[in-house]
Amino acid sequence: MADELILGGHAFTSRFILGSGKYSMDLIRAAVEHAGAQIITLALRRANSDTDSILDHIPEGVTLLPNTSGARTADEAVRIARLARACGCGDFVKIEIMRDSKYLLPDNYETVKATEILAKEGFVVMPYMYPDLNVARDLVDAGAACVMPLGAPIGSNKGLATREFIQILIDEIDLPVIVDAGIGRPSQACEAMEMGAAAVMANTAIATAGDISAMAGAFKSAIEAGRAAYLAGLGRVLDRGAAPSSPLTGFLAD
Repeated sequence: MADELILGGHAFTSRFILGSGKYSMDLIRAAVEHAGAQIITLALRRANSDTDSILDHIPEGVTLLPNTSGARTADEAVRIARLARACGCGDFVKIEIMRDSKYLLPDNYETVKATEILAKEGFVVMPYMYPDLNVARDLVDAGAACVMPLGAPIGSNKGLATREFIQILIDEIDLPVIVDAGIGRPSQACEAMEMGAAAVMANTAIATAGDISAMAGAFKSAIEAGRAAYLAGLGRVLDRGAAPSSPLTGFLAD
């Protein structure tokens, strides 16, 4: 059976999403060709450029995920989302609302407000949020298509600093949980998928690698391995002692 990621009624076979930020044409090509990305985020200012629009470089068939980067309130995020749709970017939108310019942490309260408004307008809303169970439940009620908790601060490559809180969301929320921000290594992406995350978004980890194409391929393999391990059911972990994998007695009985 196909193991598909379902977002707003749309099915995807890839569980890697290319985040926005450090864009280059080599990065986009590597994400699609070597990492299998079927969703690519973009900031509206990159799509609405008179000189070099990023839309000219994203292959046909890739789903555009415009984000509301730069928004500091729900009203600003809603305005950006509507502009993106008017520019032909479709109905998907990633909500990013940040008043904090030092750590770039999302404003969960404003994010819930924007999600409710845009979901009612028919958007497939994918909100970036700090992993808080109560907020995640509010986002479900607001009509979000998924929740996107940060693993670590944006661009830090520190990995799953919020691991325990993300696991709570995976265990308690009946929506896809997509780990967004902070993933710095394929092994960290694999761990997120082993936990039960539905997908992983990354940008800096690939964009700053020595070999962008090779790192994109490594992320693809890691995400697929982690997903396969989760579906297979990870083996037990013993708190103390050991359990032999082979019999310790009886082998000389005959």
